[in-house]
Amino acid sequence: MDAFLFRVKAAQRDLIERCGGIMRVVDKSGYSKSEVGRWNNGAEPDLMSVGAIAVLERDCGQALVTAVLAETNGRRLTDPDETRKAEVNVLTSHAELMRQTAELANAIAIAISDGQVTPSEATTVDRVAGGLERAASDLRASLAVIKARGGAAAGLKVVGE
Repeated sequence: MDAFLFRVKAAQRDLIERCGGIMRVVDKSGYSKSEVGRWNNGAEPDLMSVGAIAVLERDCGQALVTAVLAETNGRRLTDPDETRKAEVNVLTSHAELMRQTAELANAIAIAISDGQVTPSEATTVDRVAGGLERAASDLRASLAVIKARGGAAAGLKVVGE
C-alpha cells in the first residue's frame, strides 16, 4: 500500500472508533462485521464505500475520511459548526494538546527504542498521532473563536491572593 492508502485506512479506523466501534458501524452502515473489520484493519486493503463514509461521517459529525481525500487533492475542509468551536475552551484544548503530545513522544520512543519500527508500532503511533491532530484542531477552533470575538479572558486566576 502507498502512503495515501495508509492515511485513508487510519481515517477509517478513527471514523469507526468515533462511531462507537465495529458493531455499531455494522448496525449503522448495513455492512457485515467481517467487512467493517477489514475497513478497521490497517493490513487489509478494503476501503469504505462512499455511501458508508457519508452515513458514518454524518453520524459522528466529523468528515475524517473526506478530509483525507480533500488533502490528497490539495484542498482542506472547513468546519461549519461554529457552535462546537465556541464551546471549545482554549485552556482545556491546550491541556489536551500537551497530553497528546506527551503520549505521541512516548509512543515514538517505544517504537524506535530497538532501532526498528514495525508495522504494528507504526499503527500504534499513527493512532496516537490522530489524537494529536484532533487536539490541535480543537485548539485552533478555540483560537479562531477568540479572534472572531476580538479577544477573550484567559480565565486564569492567581492562587494565594
